Amino acid sequence: MPLVKSGKVVEDRYVRVADGEPVPEQGAVIVSADRFLADADELGQRSDPVGVIWPNNRNVADLEPHLPKLALVALVFPAYKDGRAYSQARLLRERYRFRGELRATGQVLRDQFLFLVRAGFDSFEVVKPADALAFEEATKRYSVFFQPTGDGRVTVARVRSGREAQAPQRQPERLSA
Repeated sequence: MPLVKSGKVVEDRYVRVADGEPVPEQGAVIVSADRFLADADELGQRSDPVGVIWPNNRNVADLEPHLPKLALVALVFPAYKDGRAYSQARLLRERYRFRGELRATGQVLRDQFLFLVRAGFDSFEVVKPADALAFEEATKRYSVFFQPTGDGRVTVARVRSGREAQAPQRQPERLSA
């Protein structure tokens, strides 16, 4: 499955390790939530990056003590109409201040790319390489948003208040009597 990052299709440097398989000694790995939680101490000792596939029916608060050890959290969209991973992404970015790679996996549609970015995702497993172009276009389409989120973009309110603060203050006109 192609991986889109920064608007381009890139090679996934992470190797998925199935439950029960040995973890390679070197290289970036990504494991299931169950495997990660069972082997968190051992995986946290690795010098190479570790990622976890976190299903949308698990509480992300369970990841909080492990976030400093994780380079990647992949949140699962099991169906295009199931948006729980959006909430998980916002919690990871805004409440738990996770700064590693946040990947969307599963039923990720090109119509959702901009919303995924706004929620905090920075990489996406997509079905078709052509979706990379749609992603790049979507991220450039808007420069300012109304809703604040964890993606760092300036809101319309901040832009307006910044302009108003820089504009010379007009004195009210006096009415003559």
